[in-house]
Amino acid sequence: MPVVSGLARLVAAALLGHSGPGMARAGALVPERAWGDAQLGRGLAGAGCATGCRGQPWGRGRAPAPVPRQLGLAASRVSPSSVAPPAEGKVVAEMGAWQSGGSRLGGCGAAGMRSRQRMFAAVMRLLLKCLRLGRRRRFKLVRQVEQLWHYGRLCLRSLLYNSFTNSDVVLDSLFEPVYWLVDHVTRWFGVVFVALVIGLTSSIVAIVYICLLPLILQTYTPAWICWHLAYGHWNLLMIVFHYYMAITTSPGYPPQAKDDLTGVSICRKCIAPKPARTHHCSICNRCVLKMDHHCPWLNNCVGHFNHRYFFSFCLFMTMGCIYCSISGWDMFRDAYAAIERMKLLEKERLQVAANQTYYQTPPPTFSFRQRAFHKSIVYLWVLCSSVALALGALTLWHAALITRGETSIERHINKKERQRLQKKGKVFRNPYSYGSWNNWKVFLGVDVPRHWLTRVLLPSPHLPHGTGLSWDLPPCVTEQHAPLLAI
Repeated sequence: MPVVSGLARLVAAALLGHSGPGMARAGALVPERAWGDAQLGRGLAGAGCATGCRGQPWGRGRAPAPVPRQLGLAASRVSPSSVAPPAEGKVVAEMGAWQSGGSRLGGCGAAGMRSRQRMFAAVMRLLLKCLRLGRRRRFKLVRQVEQLWHYGRLCLRSLLYNSFTNSDVVLDSLFEPVYWLVDHVTRWFGVVFVALVIGLTSSIVAIVYICLLPLILQTYTPAWICWHLAYGHWNLLMIVFHYYMAITTSPGYPPQAKDDLTGVSICRKCIAPKPARTHHCSICNRCVLKMDHHCPWLNNCVGHFNHRYFFSFCLFMTMGCIYCSISGWDMFRDAYAAIERMKLLEKERLQVAANQTYYQTPPPTFSFRQRAFHKSIVYLWVLCSSVALALGALTLWHAALITRGETSIERHINKKERQRLQKKGKVFRNPYSYGSWNNWKVFLGVDVPRHWLTRVLLPSPHLPHGTGLSWDLPPCVTEQHAPLLAI
């Protein structure tokens, strides 16, 4: 930058046309013009004094009037050997003749020079700004790269020099971008998943009422007809009720008033006390009481107050899909065979029609209604069988967790704690487990035997035991286990 600014000052000085050491050196290189230049300088000095520059040195005040071009050319043609030096008075007399014209020409030249100087100065300032901006951007990019490098080194050291680091922590760190993407996709597509569940369930119900129910009424015995009507409608009622309650029921959140809250730990994201069995949901962006997971098919978290609704929906939906798959197996085979026969006959009909005219083409073998009926039966069986397998596996997984008195998140926490205590020769005991049978009674809210009918086999909006903030012994548990993490 100092070199560039120095060059700019030199070019500006050259455009200004100031006399200096360079001009003196130029005069010394041309000795034959020295006498003419000296005489011309005397005349200009006298003219300058006559116009108001008397008593002022050349370097401080106004610059003298520039020498006219005609005079300069004439002076350059004259050589000292051929022309004698004229008298000083004669030079002064000759200079008086072109004094007025020279002053006008000098004014025009000075104005043009000033405009060129301003333009050149503006260009140089713009060039200097561009150079400075380029340097700043390069320095900013370098700083960002350095910050990223230091941050990466810090993350690597935190993984390598942490005593709690294991394969699970490393995998969680590697899959953190995937988790972030899944969280955001789940947050924005939750409504789409709910609409998809409602649409698919409605399509199965419509096919059953339009295609299967008339066939059942025509071919089955009265006993089987009563069984299908009773079980099918009861199963559909339980599915609709529990799905609606799972969507609309809040999973439960810690209160905002921190004075009334007994916190076990502090949430790192909410910066608030977190009760026991409470975890932070990154999709809902808040803590959830007894959180199990965030379900995209519900567009809601599964927590303390809607965990039973979620499991009941999964259970009854699996039962309904198995019921449709088993009941429609024979019809599915017939419909699939009919579709294959349709394809064969259609191929034969096209081959015959290729050798006939338009009016001799035979009519289609199957009507549109028959085709739609058979394809609907195949669609129903394939969809119900697929959902029964996938949702059945999820239901069995949650049933195993309920039997152990755990949630999906607590299962991972208890597994790590069990391994840690096992190395020390201790046995881990879940403080929220009351035994397999008692865990089911606590989860379903069965306090007396009749609750198996009114609260399990029939739709019931009863609340679970406890508030989710503290975990006292439920009334249905007869034996109290020692609430110790390890013995």
